[in-house]
This record gives sequence, structure tokens and C-alpha cells, in this order.
Amino acid sequence: MDGAIRLERDGAVATVTMDRPAKHNALTLAMYEALGAAMRELSDDDTVRCVILRGAGERAFCAGSDIGDFDDTRSGVAQAKEYARRSNAAIRTIRDCPHPVVAAIGGICIGGGMEIASMCDLRIASDDSRFGLPAARLGLTVDYDELAMLVDLAGRRGALEILLEGHIFGAEEALRHRLVTRIVPRAELAAAVAATVERVTAGAPRVNRWHKAFVRRLEDPAPLDAAERDEAFACYDTEDYREGSRAFAEKRRPDFKGR
Repeated sequence: MDGAIRLERDGAVATVTMDRPAKHNALTLAMYEALGAAMRELSDDDTVRCVILRGAGERAFCAGSDIGDFDDTRSGVAQAKEYARRSNAAIRTIRDCPHPVVAAIGGICIGGGMEIASMCDLRIASDDSRFGLPAARLGLTVDYDELAMLVDLAGRRGALEILLEGHIFGAEEALRHRLVTRIVPRAELAAAVAATVERVTAGAPRVNRWHKAFVRRLEDPAPLDAAERDEAFACYDTEDYREGSRAFAEKRRPDFKGR
């Protein structure tokens, strides 16, 4: 297979790697679907506390969809719609993952790669990273599902700036557009991601999952019902709340069990 999605576990931390470095980790349709399968597997595993999403090699996080596949996979409207349905469904599994997802962005993060990164909860980028969505230069439009991913972070005006200029820009501009959480020197990327993961996993895992779900729910303009409001207090009946309270009083780090 030309390219793969690798899933590795180190205790409660899972790492998903887009592994096609010779092509800047550009994704084939099969890789999109493998990415979705990996994220669904992790979503169903309550022993996971954090997911790292990264690209193989030193040159790229992900260069997006493999343009070389387009003659076979996007030849005409019908094929393009099916490609978008399948690739967007895979990307949404990152957003829908109940566990915190951290993107480790080093190098190229363009097109679909930028959309993949935007679905992560935290996005740590090296200072030599490059970003962009040059769809107009290829004669392509960004469909509504993809566009929503960009507008959610960069806002309407920022999204239009990125799309209309179509240029490749650096990490500082990406930070201005809120496409990344923070920038670190390239040599410090791995350590910065590890430190972020350590902070995330120090928290109660059910609380992290609840907070992700609550923030997502607030995107829906429908009023919260009584059961939804009550869920925000369910933590007080958990073993982790009792452990956290004891640990605070005893001035020690809590040992959360996810219960």
C-alpha cells in the first residue's frame, strides 16, 4: 500500500501517524478511511486519555489530499461528491473523538492537512511550519463541510483572506488566524507536545470528555434542556471528584481512574 495510517499506544496516550513521507503525507482516499477507522477505534476506548495526531518524517504534517489521485477519484461532479462524503466523514471523526486530540504540526500543513489539524483540540506547530488552502489555484471550490472547519477557527473574514489570496503562509500568520494554539522552535516540537499531553492527562479523563462534549453542545443554538444542565453536575458523584478533592487537601497529585 502506498501510505498508511499507524496507530500506536503508550499507556493511556495514543499516537496516530499519517505515514507517507515521500509525498509529504498526502492522503489517498484509502488513507482517509483508515484515519477514520483509527479514530473511531480510539473513540470507543475509555482507557484512552489523549490522542496525538502527527505526520511521519520531518518535512510535513500533511499536504492534504493526493492531487495525483484526482483523475481517478474526482473526475466529474458525481465522483467529487462521493470523494468529499467519504473524506469529510473521516475528518469529522477527529472532531467527534470524545478524548482530547493534540496535533503535532511540523512542516507542511496545507489543504486537507490544514482541515485535519483544525479538527484537533490543541494544535502545536513548529516555527518552520507552512499553511495554506490554495484551492482557487487548482480551480477547486471548498465544499460547505470543509469550509465550516476553516470558518470555525479563522472566522468569516479570516477564511476569505486565506481562500481568496490562496498563498502559503508561515506559523505566525497561522497563529493570527487561530489555526494553531502555539508555536515552538522546531527542535522543541516533540518536547512541547509531550508537555501538553502530560498536562491534559493530569486531568480527570471523564471531565475532559465532558468538557469537550459541553463545548460542542454550545455550538447548537437550541436551548439546553434540564437533563443537559444537570449533566454538568454529574462529576460530583464520581470517584475522581472525591480523589481530586483529597489530593488537593493533601497537596499531592491526584490519581484519577476515570470513574
